[in-house]
Amino acid sequence: MTSYRISRASASDAGRLTALMHESAAYQGEYASILENYQVTEDYLATHPAFVAHAQRDVVGFYSLIEYPAELDLLFVADSAQGTGIGAWLIEHMLGQAADLGMTELRVVSHPPAAGFYERMGARRVGVVPPSPPKITWERPELVFDVKHPPHD
Repeated sequence: MTSYRISRASASDAGRLTALMHESAAYQGEYASILENYQVTEDYLATHPAFVAHAQRDVVGFYSLIEYPAELDLLFVADSAQGTGIGAWLIEHMLGQAADLGMTELRVVSHPPAAGFYERMGARRVGVVPPSPPKITWERPELVFDVKHPPHD
């Protein structure tokens, strides 16, 4: 049985996270332009709350948040880990972190094929973000997670 853990991303994760993004089958073909020349940098990881899912020594997914305005910036699950529950686990962790940061809502501008996943995880669709050529020539679903805060004792 594989054991998983989530930890805060560190500067040394930057290259692995960039590779995971660029290896994603979801961003090949029609959607490849959005990641063209994009890199997760050490500076990015120092400035944004980012968390990595590990299976033993392998990175199997990650997410990062923008604190203001509150938004999920990146969420990727390795192709080899699709369908294993890693994405749902990352969303659950992300919502806990968002609550800890005092967020009440968390915006998601979704990759079109991923919108259904976010909705299954509890996000509600609030609109679409128009294309922004030349990199993004398609509309993207805009969703919002309501961030629940645990009751205080």
